Amino acid sequence: MTMLKKFKQAALKSLKTVGVSTMVHNSRWRRQRLLILAYHGISLSDEHLWNGSLFTSADILRARLQLLRRARCAVLPLGEAVERLYANDLPDRALALTFDDGTSDFYRQAFPLIQEFGFPVTLYLTTFYSHYQRPVFDLMCSYLLWKGRSKTLDLKSLTGQDQKTDLRKNDFREAALDEIHSFARRQKLSSDEKDAFAASLAARLDVDYEALLEQRVMHNLEADEVGRLAAGGIDIQLHTHRHRTPTDRQLFLREIEDNRKSIQQMTGKNPTHFCYPSGVYDLRFLPWLREAGVVSGTTCEFGFASRSSNQLLLPRFLDNATLSSIEFESWLTGVSAALPRRNLSERAFAGGTS
Repeated sequence: MTMLKKFKQAALKSLKTVGVSTMVHNSRWRRQRLLILAYHGISLSDEHLWNGSLFTSADILRARLQLLRRARCAVLPLGEAVERLYANDLPDRALALTFDDGTSDFYRQAFPLIQEFGFPVTLYLTTFYSHYQRPVFDLMCSYLLWKGRSKTLDLKSLTGQDQKTDLRKNDFREAALDEIHSFARRQKLSSDEKDAFAASLAARLDVDYEALLEQRVMHNLEADEVGRLAAGGIDIQLHTHRHRTPTDRQLFLREIEDNRKSIQQMTGKNPTHFCYPSGVYDLRFLPWLREAGVVSGTTCEFGFASRSSNQLLLPRFLDNATLSSIEFESWLTGVSAALPRRNLSERAFAGGTS
């Protein structure tokens, strides 16, 4: 733990002890703001150790939900929360819960906890890999490089690049991942070819790929799972079909339309709320989203939403496995909104800090 993080935690504990956190939590300032909490995956095994900004553990998620209950947060369905935000009608300590992507662990790990606590939740689902039930290529390659981090990888047999990489260091894993991405783009690999590449990578790193397939690690939810989630009260919303945001209007609208049609087929409902994949947005997207009938859009920008927020560029708080309980609690109260923080990239795919 860095000295800065230790200092920050000590400061937050002091603010809580003297009552500042409670005062902010019950303040008029907090009452006029909506905190949109964001999560991604909930680990099936060690994914949170690989990438703590993308995955957290089920134990941490349970602890977070318990904190929401103890803090008497008003957890609202996303659509109602957005509507009441702009109507200046939020209840005290208003909050909305969201999950991104729709990896298979959501059904097995997050959904039982959500049912137990009874909180409304929105899942922003990217749908291509729900139909193509193989691992998400970028995620799996990064995970494999981390799993094989005791090895030296010779990329020549995989990409033709004469590059031997010591995978013990995160920076080196990132460089290897960049080369893999570049190779896939240069060769215009199909989905099946990408999956075959991932299997070859696993073999070279002595990682049991078949075991990962059996566990459905880095897979997306199956269509019938999405249907059961929707029937169980999960609000399934837009996240593009292929997890991309093209800057061409026609291609962008196609992403929304393909995504919407898939969700409608799986749930019987029409999604109208949207989350930018990887938080990547451009102002030119806003009229296209309105054209597509999108009501709200959420980003990965840290902060509280207020009536001055653009409804298609709403900030969120991305919780992750590296945050302590006091840091999380201080976001619930609003105290942390005024403190400096470092940015965490949700796409630090190579994982780890060493």
